Amino acid sequence: MCTTCGCSPDTMLDHDHDSDGRKHSHSHEHDHGDGHHQHKDGRRTVVSIEEDILAKNNRLAAFNRSLFKEKGIFVLNLVSSPGSGKTTLLERTLRDLSDKFRFSVIEGDQQTDNDAQRIAATGVAVRQINTGAGCHLDAHQVMHGTEGFDLDNLDILMIENVGNLVCPAAFDLGEHHKVAVLSVTEGEDKPLKYPQMFHNSTVMLLNKTDLLPHLDFDVDRCKEYARRINPAIIILEVSARTGEGMESWYRWLGEGVVR
Repeated sequence: MCTTCGCSPDTMLDHDHDSDGRKHSHSHEHDHGDGHHQHKDGRRTVVSIEEDILAKNNRLAAFNRSLFKEKGIFVLNLVSSPGSGKTTLLERTLRDLSDKFRFSVIEGDQQTDNDAQRIAATGVAVRQINTGAGCHLDAHQVMHGTEGFDLDNLDILMIENVGNLVCPAAFDLGEHHKVAVLSVTEGEDKPLKYPQMFHNSTVMLLNKTDLLPHLDFDVDRCKEYARRINPAIIILEVSARTGEGMESWYRWLGEGVVR
């Protein structure tokens, strides 16, 4: 059961796709339990399993982190609500920087491999993970998602998480940083509504700035809210569509790559 939303790992489809569209299935036996205890008189008591779930996830995240460190791979976990423009931003980043850095991508979605197909069109190796009823990726899925990548010849691994500003905040994947993408078509109070996500993110990419002339969105207020939650957060204003501001994002990326 997800620590924050109640989705069950047993309902997650541990499927992935290579960039050629082929699907692979992994069958793993895990005893998650149902989180309940049955009394003799028929009463049921809900047993909290949040701590156990996160402890198991964190052990696997530590394994991932150790592997990424050994291989010298800079790993980012891109998080946002649906429709923020994560995939478009990722596409542009890959097209603009593929001559400088070696990328691979893990795509997380509940269903379809639409985004993975878009990423594959850039020429970058991609693995799709469909979570089924699950609303976030976990460290176990990322561990298996790296299978098939040439980790010895990789500079940056981008993980595009499921569109959700709640549950992905609690799950460490072994990444170096969470990068929150917030579009100006959303409310500027998102950092206040979803504080854990913005507190846990190193960078906030304020995307779709080309639409600002057509919207009633207060950029300064949004930044103030984000810094109220996380005073150290790095805020970059970008437009994945026009390319405006992307150079600052690319500079930050380059600074994180292990040479």
